[in-house]
Amino acid sequence: MNDNFTNEFFGIGIQNGKTPENLGVLWRSAQNLGASFIFTIGNRYAKQACDTHNAVKAMPYFHYETFNEFYKNLPKGARLVGVELTETAEPLETFHHPRRCVYLLGAEDHGLTNEAIEKSHFLVKFKSQLSLNVSVAGSIVLYDRGIAKPRS
Repeated sequence: MNDNFTNEFFGIGIQNGKTPENLGVLWRSAQNLGASFIFTIGNRYAKQACDTHNAVKAMPYFHYETFNEFYKNLPKGARLVGVELTETAEPLETFHHPRRCVYLLGAEDHGLTNEAIEKSHFLVKFKSQLSLNVSVAGSIVLYDRGIAKPRS
């Protein structure tokens, strides 16, 4: 049995998401690409029409009112990976995804809060001049995780 993947898990969520449609698309990608759980911080959207596989009922969904509440409830041993277009963020193409982590995406118009950026263990970004739609960005991160790359 290959133990490389037995101790792995990951979740993905959005801080202050603006549109429920983006969440539905992200939840569907999360379910299809192997996420262990999904979550929202701030704005809450549970069931979405574009979540045609009903991921919210198929996998654990958590909601946190504030970033602080979310941060205090990170799974033990998990690393927080912020997805943000900043100078200091690591390119996704060379990023080694942690075995146990939580991916956090920001609002479509404002990105992650300063607090989320400061408390992230890692920041990743894409080769993109402009920000991407949040559901597209999250789906790319999850797809990249599935590629056979070394884990940290």
